[in-house]
Formats: sequence, C-alpha cells, structure tokens
Amino acid sequence: MFESATNKFKADILVIDDTPENLALLSQILKDKGYKVRSVTKGSTGLRGAKAAPPDLILLDVKMPEMDGYQVCQHLKAEPSTKDIPVIFISALGDVLDKVKAFKVGGVDYITKPLQVEEVLARIETHLTIRRLQLQLQTRNKQLQQEIAERTAAEEKFAKVFRASPNPIAITTFAESNFIDINHRFLEMSGYSRGEVMGKSAHSLNLWVDPEIYNSAIKILSTNNSLHNQECQIRTKKGEIKTILLSVETIELDGINYILNIINDITERKHLEDEFISLVSHELRTPMSSIIGALDLLKTHHLGTFTEKGEQVINIAINNTERLIRLVNDILDLERIKSGKITMQPANYNADELLNQAKQAMQSMADKAQINLNVESVSAEIFVDSDRILQTLTNLLSNAIKFSEPGKTVWLRSKVYSPYLQIEVQDRGRGIPPDKLQLIFERFQQVDASDSRSKGGTGLGLPICRSIVEQHNGRIWVESTFGKGSTFYVLLPLSDKTIAILNHQ
Repeated sequence: MFESATNKFKADILVIDDTPENLALLSQILKDKGYKVRSVTKGSTGLRGAKAAPPDLILLDVKMPEMDGYQVCQHLKAEPSTKDIPVIFISALGDVLDKVKAFKVGGVDYITKPLQVEEVLARIETHLTIRRLQLQLQTRNKQLQQEIAERTAAEEKFAKVFRASPNPIAITTFAESNFIDINHRFLEMSGYSRGEVMGKSAHSLNLWVDPEIYNSAIKILSTNNSLHNQECQIRTKKGEIKTILLSVETIELDGINYILNIINDITERKHLEDEFISLVSHELRTPMSSIIGALDLLKTHHLGTFTEKGEQVINIAINNTERLIRLVNDILDLERIKSGKITMQPANYNADELLNQAKQAMQSMADKAQINLNVESVSAEIFVDSDRILQTLTNLLSNAIKFSEPGKTVWLRSKVYSPYLQIEVQDRGRGIPPDKLQLIFERFQQVDASDSRSKGGTGLGLPICRSIVEQHNGRIWVESTFGKGSTFYVLLPLSDKTIAILNHQ
C-alpha cells in the first residue's frame, strides 16, 4: 500500500489518453484488479490532477492533441511534487526511436498497442513494487541520516566532556583491556605520556596494585553494564600509590563495546580521613575505658541498688560502650597494620593445629547460636604469624556464625595448591549481593547497614583480615550466592619444607 492510496485500493493510478474507448478499457481492467483509477483525456488536465493529488503511477498515451505524452512527461519530471512518479507510456508507435525518446524524457516503461491485459498488469505491478521499495529506501535513508546526525552530535558532546573532564578517564577494550583513548587528566595522574599508554593495558603497565579488584569489576560489568565507586589503588609511573574510586560502564563505539573507566582520585582525602580516624580513635580509647569501668562498678551494686528498669538501662549502656570500644580497637588495629607499626613475625606452623584452635576459640559462640562447626583440614606447614592468622580465621568464623540460622553448619576447610594453602570458611547464610562482593572488604562497609546494630559488627573485621592476609603476601576473596550462602577464601604461603616435600612426591 502507498500513502497516497486509501486502505480500499492497492494503488492510485492516473490514466491519460485522448481516446475514450482506451480510457474505459484500461480503467475497467485496473478497477477489477483493485486499483483506484483516475482518467483524463487531455495532457494539461492530467498535469493539474497529478500536481493536485500525486498518484502512485501514471499511464500516458503518446499521441495526443495540444500536448503530446513526451511533453506531459517532461512537465511532470520538472515538478518536485511529481518528478518521482513512475510513468509508463502506452502507444501504437512501435518504432525504436519513439521508445528511446520516451525513456529520455523520464518514462520507466513503454507498452505498445494493441494492449495485452496480462502484460499491462505485470508491468504496472513491477513498477509499483519498485516505487514502493524506493519510498521505503528513502524513508530509511532519512531515518539513518537523522540517526547519524544525532549520533554525531552525541559523539561531539561526549568528546568535549571527555577532553575537558576534571576526572581521569580512559576507554579500554573488553577482551584485553587495552587503552584506545585517554584524556589529559589521566596522563597527569598516572605520570605516563600518551604514547606510553595507547594500545597497552593497565596490567602490562603494572598500573593496578591489586589487579583482581579490577578483574572482579569487569566480571560484574559483563552482567550489570555498570559499576560505580569501586575503591582500589593504582601505581603511577614513578611508583607512587594512589587511592581511587573507579566507575566503569559499557559504551558502544562504531558498533563495538568498550569499557569507559572514570576515576576519582581520593588519595589526599583518604590520607586526611586516616589521620582523622586514627586521632579520634586514640582520643576516644581512654574515656571509653573509664566509662566502661564506671558502668561495671555500678553493675556490682557497690554504689547502691537499682530498679529493674535501671538495671536494663545500665546493661544497654554497657553493651553500647563495649561496641564502641571494639570499634576503636578495630580502627587502631587496622591503622597499625596498614602503617607497618605491627610487624608480622612469620614462622612455620601446622595449618591443621591453627584451624582447630580457631574452632575451639569460636565453639562457645557457635553453641550459643546453635551452629555446627565442622573442620576439614590437611596436614601442612604454612609460613605465617600464627596470632594474626588465628585472628583472621576467628573473624571469618564469627561472621559465618552471625549470619547463619540455628541448626546450620559452618565449614572450615583447608586444601593444598602448592605453593599455597587455601583455607575456606563456608556458611549457608543469607549470602552477599554481587555489587557488595568487593565493597565488604572496605572499611565500614556491610551488606546491610543495620548489621552493626543487630549483629554487633563494626564494619572493620574484613578490612583487618584483608590487611593481615596481604601482609603475608596472600590473598583473600569471597564467592557468594545471594540467599544461599557465602564462602570466604584465604590463600597463604606454604613453608619451604612443605613445598620441598610436595615437589618430591
């Protein structure tokens, strides 16, 4: 169907012929086939009708008085509103020169009389189909031109923002993470020149302090299309470590998906934050200890007795004060580890003994929560600071117990993957959403903000675990299915003795 034809007709055809009998015959044939037909006997009348309401196709006789078919066709092709209408000449003239002239003035076909009905209908259908396809192509071309114009405008706008942004920005490939474009701020922050970066990857430049954080972000990106404010660290050309918030998004350029990396340098802010937290923590520790001492004294009733409600108030105060002291101690512990004030003293320890010590330390908490603790360990020596690793394991077990329902089991396992021992703490708790898997290792980050109140956590246990493990040149990560449970993995170096034994097996 053409826009000019109503839903009742296949197409609108204008027939121009000075012979009434021919008009009547053609009109009837076409009407019987479902076409709307307008017929006129003069060329000038046909021109006016075509201009007033352009038809889908014109059948035009050559030999006519006043204005012949060639002249009519020339006028039609000279008018913007009618120049694209297909014109089929119908004539008794069969000379080749007549046909050539018809095509020169703009005709699309030439049918000689006497007319063969099937031939006429076949040629009309052919040229209507061609015209229909031309109109569709024109419409699609206009749409494409509009899309190209909009895309060009968007790309120009993006390019301006990209170049002028105060934030470091880089565009990388999906597969190899190679840089295909970077802005000036990225070069300033990293210390590299454009030539040193283009076509290279952040891994080959040793840019990421912990490449696994970026790799995890890309895994999340493949399903969520974006990840915002992932805290991580980068290493500049001079070796300076900078703390950043990384946001990554999938963008399409020329039909290919790339990664848009937007960086917010928070190194200075992080430094000030660390100093402030450390200062406040030190200043809070002494008064908190005095407060808990005074509350404990009140609870002994040496200074008098209290009503039942008074006892409840004192217990609430003691619980909250103890939670604050745990928070302060965790902050100070984390700061000392990060600053190197707590030095690790590694030695060869039996992993099986450490795992069982961790179980014994947490057994009372597990019994109270009605949680089963199951240890499955291998006999292997690891080169670690036993106190700090025990602190890590009890912290992980504590979390697993807190977030497990009564009657569930928490597993503590170990496996050898030379030259490392892999320790696993597995629960069947509520699990961790994908967007929180990396954040939970950052300070004060918890799956649910209410956990600090309901579970008694400080939001610093996992950052402390990560700091301890990293001090051992190890690695810690988590895998989780939301609603089904989590498994925390700790990778620690085996002792040289154990490695030597394994190599000779």
